[in-house]
Amino acid sequence: MADYPRIASFKTAADFRKHIETLGIKLDVDDSILPASESPLAQSLEWNGRTIGNRWCVLPMEGWDCLPDGAPSELTRRRWMNFATGGAKLLFGCEACAVMQTGKSNTRQFMITEKTLPAIKALREEMMAAHKEKFGTCEDFIVGLQLTHSGRYSHPNDDAKLESVTAYSHPLLDERFHCTEKNVVSDAEIKNIVNAFGKAAQLAQKAGFDFVDVKMAHGYLGHEFLSAFTRPGPYGGSFENRTRFFREVVETIRKAAPGLTIATRLSLFDCLPFEPGPDRVGIPMERGNVRVGNYKYAFGGDGTGLGYDLTEPLKFLEMVHDMGINLVCTTVCSPYYNPHFQRPAYYPVSDGYLPPEDPVIGAARQINAVAAVKKHFAGSDMIFIGSGYSCLQEYLIPVAQQVIRKNMADIVGYGRLVLSYPDVCADSLAGKPLETRKICRTFGDCTTAPRHGIVSGCYPLDHYYKARTVDFDNLKAAKLRLKEKFAKK
Repeated sequence: MADYPRIASFKTAADFRKHIETLGIKLDVDDSILPASESPLAQSLEWNGRTIGNRWCVLPMEGWDCLPDGAPSELTRRRWMNFATGGAKLLFGCEACAVMQTGKSNTRQFMITEKTLPAIKALREEMMAAHKEKFGTCEDFIVGLQLTHSGRYSHPNDDAKLESVTAYSHPLLDERFHCTEKNVVSDAEIKNIVNAFGKAAQLAQKAGFDFVDVKMAHGYLGHEFLSAFTRPGPYGGSFENRTRFFREVVETIRKAAPGLTIATRLSLFDCLPFEPGPDRVGIPMERGNVRVGNYKYAFGGDGTGLGYDLTEPLKFLEMVHDMGINLVCTTVCSPYYNPHFQRPAYYPVSDGYLPPEDPVIGAARQINAVAAVKKHFAGSDMIFIGSGYSCLQEYLIPVAQQVIRKNMADIVGYGRLVLSYPDVCADSLAGKPLETRKICRTFGDCTTAPRHGIVSGCYPLDHYYKARTVDFDNLKAAKLRLKEKFAKK
């Protein structure tokens, strides 16, 4: 672990505020977790004629635990039912759903097809029933499905074999992920991918989902098109061309599934890839003249590779709003090449790097970027969901209360935390003290496991996964091998 104070070491909000002050960042914290009668997080929100019952949102994740055809397994069902009964009134996408075989990030990724549709529809209906049974109604419970193509990170046939589909040749990421110009998708194939989004959306509508999320984040194919400055032709270069893929996907979905609501998850900005330094602390990946101060491959970047400029992201969001889309789940950067920006953590995934900054800085960076976007759209019907809160642990909710109260975001999203503590939302709004033993400590095993072909889950804190002895032992062995590998360097 890098030498940063643990969140649990701050016994009071005042202690945590002193730490924030030493970091020189802006992050406001309430003194305590408020009961529903006083909590901004308990407030409902109107959206497109529907009511979202509170300001909590479960973010979409991948479990690496579906059946080979993409249908939900019993492991998938367990996670989704935890989402449904945890108290959050918005599930933004549930799971990263591949729109086609070649876009699967792993061989067990969720995928909606005519064959898997019945099982997916039945699971959604079971979720709605369980939510109603626990909370009395599901009328204010909104459930979407995230549609994605994994692009550069596609492993459709073998978890150990990358079959990348890239938007353009990237001088650093091509080296990192062993890509060449042969991996760059052709204009003709883009049409097939766009049509696959339409077909998947049509099936999602049949399954009963309230909306679909067109993923434009984390370095996956949709997001990569936004930084395709060097790609020739109709999908690269100008802002109009770089956003063409998104516009075509939305147009195709609307034709294939009339009346289906569309949302999007967007990385507001990107930065240089990072890699482990001599002491395993992350450092910018620099090659030739592509280095700090000269990085031209980041959508929303400021040119340095380390900072952001929201000019183009705001332009994109204005376009999104003009297209009639008003629900946006924000995130930043990528978990594959700069995770300390995207999901700040105290512990690295086993093949990653130690955080080069206190993770609280990363959380504050995201929170304040979303606040700037929210301010830009003040008075509009745009709804923005924030991300990157899990590393705040005991102080996630006291910070989130401030964010909602001060209109810095409309809804607070959480991902990893729901794996270790599914009922955190319901418990906090019921006035129950948090079960601190369940709070996500950002150990990273939920990511390390799938990086080694093992189903994702909270192995340190969820006894259900600890009891899966083969997976648990394989995970420990994989972590030990990588520890020995890094020790030799």
